[in-house]
Amino acid sequence: MIDDFTLDIIENSLIAAAEESFISFGRTSKSPVIYEVLDYAAGITDYKGRLVAQANGVPGFLGTLDLAVQECIKKIGEDRIYPNDIYIINVPYTSGTHLNDVTLVMPIFVEKTLVGFSSIKGHWSEVGGMHFGSWTSDSTEIYQEGLIFPGIKLFERGKPNKALIELIKANVRTPDMTMGDMEAHAAALRVASRRVVELCKKYGVNAILDSIERLMSKGEKLIRLKLKELPHGTFYAEDMIDDDGISDNPIDVKAKIEISDDKFVVDLTESGDQAKGSINSPLCATISAARTIFKAITDPHGPANDGNFRVMDVKARPGSIFNPLPPAPTSTYWESMAFVTDLVWKALAPYIPDKLSAGHFLSVCATIVGGIDDRNKLPFAIVEPQPGGWGGALGKDGESALVCSGDGETYIMSNEVIEVRYPIIVDQYTLNINDGCGKGEYRGGFGIVKDYRINNSNAIFTASFGRSKYPCWGMDSGSNGTPNYFIIYQKGKEPLKARKVAAFPLSKGDLIRIVTGGGGGYGNPYKRDPERVLSDVIDGYISKEQALKDYGVVITNDLKVDYEQTKKIREKLLNGI
Repeated sequence: MIDDFTLDIIENSLIAAAEESFISFGRTSKSPVIYEVLDYAAGITDYKGRLVAQANGVPGFLGTLDLAVQECIKKIGEDRIYPNDIYIINVPYTSGTHLNDVTLVMPIFVEKTLVGFSSIKGHWSEVGGMHFGSWTSDSTEIYQEGLIFPGIKLFERGKPNKALIELIKANVRTPDMTMGDMEAHAAALRVASRRVVELCKKYGVNAILDSIERLMSKGEKLIRLKLKELPHGTFYAEDMIDDDGISDNPIDVKAKIEISDDKFVVDLTESGDQAKGSINSPLCATISAARTIFKAITDPHGPANDGNFRVMDVKARPGSIFNPLPPAPTSTYWESMAFVTDLVWKALAPYIPDKLSAGHFLSVCATIVGGIDDRNKLPFAIVEPQPGGWGGALGKDGESALVCSGDGETYIMSNEVIEVRYPIIVDQYTLNINDGCGKGEYRGGFGIVKDYRINNSNAIFTASFGRSKYPCWGMDSGSNGTPNYFIIYQKGKEPLKARKVAAFPLSKGDLIRIVTGGGGGYGNPYKRDPERVLSDVIDGYISKEQALKDYGVVITNDLKVDYEQTKKIREKLLNGI
């Protein structure tokens, strides 16, 4: 029997194996969305496909890894799983998100014993489909969005499936980049496999298998203790998604959360039907989004494994926005997936304000800028998320220019890398102080403004920005945040302000202005510390006039707080005079 100290060593060794594979993928990949943005996640499961360890990656991906492994086991068949196999899967409805998010899975054998699987889910910049970059905002069925990999062998016993690889190369617009990412993806799986094999040889296979069971049981016991600390009962929240992806009709989404000593149930069955457009959240993504917020309010800093989520139950009606049926498009799935996290957040925030802030800008605000580079006649594509403002919270202002909750560990692509690698100039990159943020005792964080000027004869722009018609929510008398949108400037034309476009044609000199929203405010704005208001004026976030209008604070010409006048004004405002 492994003692508790050794059990901790084994647990951290498994986490380290996942983290090493994560780093390996980032260092060896070919596309910036992997090596700059880190749009991927890595984990290790046991031989049944149950999560054992993970690296810190995209939260929306992490919660899908075990489901992808389990689907591969089901599709391949336990009797056809061999050492050095690698499987490829991206089917949204059973184990995925959208087709760009490709999961590779590798069984880990020690001699003839299957001990687990290494798995990495990463965003491949191109998998074919109707538009450059594959994901798009105007698709109406999955077949328009690219190649579907239904849990098949990319490598069998270490030998590549050359026919499949040739098929992939023939159907993507950037074969060098896609193949480079594929090779890096596969190589990173082998890194984790080697580390787990070394661990098994050090302690023995049976000892590691027993330890894995104990770690999952430990995870379950810990979460059950944390669950008892949460408020119990039934909690509700509802919201609106801007549109259905094609028309301008919004979609109503609702959540009922039931918390007891034994269960954490997220019931989404009263939400709207699946959308015509590509904003549908597959059930796998829906579960992952619910896991994200559950981990955040229970044990955000502890290791994650299958045991943590055994008390969870996520209900989503088949044929709904949170559980679409084939051939529903899922290209911009994050527009609804994010609302799963946000609905639970919104329902519980008033009851656990020490754990949850007001609402944040929420959307990935994903963009593609691509085309054929005049300099070398080769395709180019920038695929990236955009940062925005987070909500104010008890005791602190919201964070500014931070990626949304679903994107977690992703970075913002370097402007210098963009200008060196692509025919694009970044004219502006600044905080969005013009639109501002949610007002409150603790204000929201600010979004960003980023200007891309096309320095090429041609380009296309694809984007999908949620929370544009319905900005994020304030909390405890704080005001709502501000919207996400973009503006396209073209010579001789009226500026186009929008929240989504697909393969929009651009020419040299055209400018794309990306604008993301500010977070919601927390608490009554007229209770905000005047010194915090003064600090915002000095930093250039707000004017003296805004300080008076929004917060009832009088700032003198020599940039000091007039406390006497401020007190009189606030007394009237707070008393509704």
